[in-house]
Amino acid sequence: MYKHILIPTDGSPLSNAAAAAGIRLAKKLGARVTGLFVAPVATPLVYRNLLPVGFATPQANAALIKRAAARYLEVIARAAQAAGVRCETASLINDFPADMILAQAKKRGCDLIFMASRGRRGLRGTLLGSETQKVLAGSSLPVLVYRGKS
Repeated sequence: MYKHILIPTDGSPLSNAAAAAGIRLAKKLGARVTGLFVAPVATPLVYRNLLPVGFATPQANAALIKRAAARYLEVIARAAQAAGVRCETASLINDFPADMILAQAKKRGCDLIFMASRGRRGLRGTLLGSETQKVLAGSSLPVLVYRGKS
């Protein structure tokens, strides 16, 4: 049925749970997976808990993004290896993660996108938006949403 599953991650516990579920599905289907992390474009201002705490050079920002990508994608790579599922990973920098998810799925020949959603509803969901909602709205591919609690 599906042969190549794209699994985007933001490194959150919910994304990690979705990745594990996506890899289990890939194993059952005999599919391969691609783990994807899309980091926002770095800004000189550094935030912690939504508060500005200092400034960073472009090199320092690049190093932070590289470390985060390696940590987040390693979760997917290790789970896939443990399950015997063929896996590749990719890290990109872009301010529009949903657009990059869709572009990478197409570029890599994926036939399913498997991603997490926190299930925000009402005003909170509308105001915050959701990369998952954007992917669902823009995808010509099937998208399987792993739901979690907000």
